[in-house]
Amino acid sequence: MKKSGILNRHLAGALAELGHGDTVLVCDAGMPIPAGPRVVDLAFRAGVPAFAEVLDGLLDELVVAGGTAAREVREANPAVARLLAESLPGLDLIAHEELKRRSADARLVVRTGEARPYANVLLRCGVFF
Repeated sequence: MKKSGILNRHLAGALAELGHGDTVLVCDAGMPIPAGPRVVDLAFRAGVPAFAEVLDGLLDELVVAGGTAAREVREANPAVARLLAESLPGLDLIAHEELKRRSADARLVVRTGEARPYANVLLRCGVFF
């Protein structure tokens, strides 16, 4: 049994399969999930688990080279906008419709129970060396 880190076996296994350049969509409960990417749905109830909690856990486990979020997050959800700016230096902001389009190419989608708007980010995996 794992001692620490992400204990969800489906998520831990999916993360272990990621490589340099792969993308991971971390999304709120309302984000349309495209057909194609592997999905690990962590949503339990509205707000559980929170986007910030899941993002923090993923950033502890992954080498992240960059991230992309919807520019609408700045006005609609300033708390998540601040979290993303602090957690992902050089964050790219694009239109929400474009983020949804790019999400179709993600290798993995991690759905949270977040119930606040625009709590979505597309992470780009880096390499540890």
